[in-house]
Amino acid sequence: MRGVPVSPSPSNPPPEPAVAGEHYENFPVASWVCPPHLRAPIAAIYSFARTADDIADEGDASPSERLAELGAFRADLALAARGEAVSERWPGVFGPLAPVMARYALPESLLADLLSAFAQDIEKTRDAGTYAGRAELLDYCARSANPVGRLLLHLYGVHDADALRRSDDICTALQLINFWQDLSEDLPRARHYLTDADLQAHGLSREQLRTFRPLGDAPPPPAALTMMEELVHWTRAMMNEGAPLVHRLPGRVGWELRFVVQGGLAILDKIQAQGFDSFSRRPSVRKRDLPRMAWRALRM
Repeated sequence: MRGVPVSPSPSNPPPEPAVAGEHYENFPVASWVCPPHLRAPIAAIYSFARTADDIADEGDASPSERLAELGAFRADLALAARGEAVSERWPGVFGPLAPVMARYALPESLLADLLSAFAQDIEKTRDAGTYAGRAELLDYCARSANPVGRLLLHLYGVHDADALRRSDDICTALQLINFWQDLSEDLPRARHYLTDADLQAHGLSREQLRTFRPLGDAPPPPAALTMMEELVHWTRAMMNEGAPLVHRLPGRVGWELRFVVQGGLAILDKIQAQGFDSFSRRPSVRKRDLPRMAWRALRM
């Protein structure tokens, strides 16, 4: 699971979103380029996702307690979707969210998919949970990332199949970029987003992954770098497939999406520039990278 920044409020103007890579940090949360009339709806959706992520990932609760809490959260979502009174446990979430769901006819299923992904994160802990192949990993992304893009498109009144497909490509690519970017941090914590099939195809094992250490103390073998090169190219192709969506969205949001896309691609460039070795150090986008990103966004 990925940490989510504190959600904004009308009295506390939201910061600009991070330029790339993080799970919800790529969610353009009521940023300065967002149309003013959509800032509150986007903030309400974001608060829902952030709170659910905290339930799944923060504190000292046991996995069973976290799942029970998510179940109660899911029950309140169902009540809010029907316009019925919810519990008093999360008034700051469902108070703003319920009218947004009603006004914009937001599909309950998309919000429920996010909760399903958070529950899966709890269940796939340490070595007990790995992804057999890319199809299984993509199924996770379809619930953990793609609903965000679809909810935003819903707010903008964009519903056609081509736009939804391209949105899914962008959101899935962002999620995968987050995984490849964070290998040096995730592997020591036994978080496994590299699939069994990809490891086996390159003659690698999870036992070998445990021997990798940050900062080059035990550099990854060439096979691991070859695997990452393949994964980076796969993810880049997916992002490029979704990128034309920027021309479908009006005004400022189209420009924001340009920067989201270019931020993700910049992380892939960083991974490639360090020899596809994100096992040893985490690549990140710096302020000095922004002019190049801006130029690439303009050229889109």
